[in-house]
Amino acid sequence: MVTLVLPRLAARAERRFQRSAAVTGRNVTAARHFGYWWVLVSGFFEPVLYLLSIGLGVGALIKSFTLPDGRTVSYAAFVAPAMLAASAMNGALAETTMNLFGKMKYMRLYDAVLATPVQPFEVALGELMWALIRGSIYSIAFLGLMVGMGLTSAGWALAAFPATVIVGLAFGGMGMAIATYVRSWQDFDYIMVVQFALFLFSGTFAPADSYSWFMKIVVQVTPLYHGVELLRGLTTGVLGWGLIGHTAYLVAFASVGLVVAGRRMVVLLCK
Repeated sequence: MVTLVLPRLAARAERRFQRSAAVTGRNVTAARHFGYWWVLVSGFFEPVLYLLSIGLGVGALIKSFTLPDGRTVSYAAFVAPAMLAASAMNGALAETTMNLFGKMKYMRLYDAVLATPVQPFEVALGELMWALIRGSIYSIAFLGLMVGMGLTSAGWALAAFPATVIVGLAFGGMGMAIATYVRSWQDFDYIMVVQFALFLFSGTFAPADSYSWFMKIVVQVTPLYHGVELLRGLTTGVLGWGLIGHTAYLVAFASVGLVVAGRRMVVLLCK
């Protein structure tokens, strides 16, 4: 029985992956356009500017920062992993919110895609894979900058890169789910407010313990906080069991978002 079922399940999964990869390939082809590359590159600079202005500027006033294991690092080394997490978040959200909404509601791109054997969930998965590619480009560039500035070592940068993909996965999955509920371009103002609040209050510039007990609980519930803590632990070499908890949170967050997005796209595109 197992020998009959497993090959069929494997073949079905392979076909679904190939169809999802075709959606991703379409985005890769579209990205060759010069105008799109400018949008892609420009999204990298915001966290870099924050790192240079706050990490180095404020870092000139805060000479050192104590890590949970008692080691001291520069303030820039403390802030840089948070900017890395924010960079992965920005790249993933940019693709899975505004771009997905535009393709679905105004370009009507997916109407043509669904005329092929591609299913709505495979469209969602393909778009998520492309969002991870964009987020990974930002992450690789930012990690290279961190190594060049002496804020982490090359070994810890390599260890942190898979974690940046997980952060992008979490925000990409949930971003797609949110995009399926957006009614107009004005609704993105609310998304940007929440995104900026996450950027400021997720343990990015100060540890969560520095907040009041209520704010500390709110901060620790946010997904970016878990991404920041995961990357901060890896880039500074402060390892512990808590990193597994942060990873599990982000994976669960991504899974819920992807499932909701897939179901919502069935409702919106298969009327």
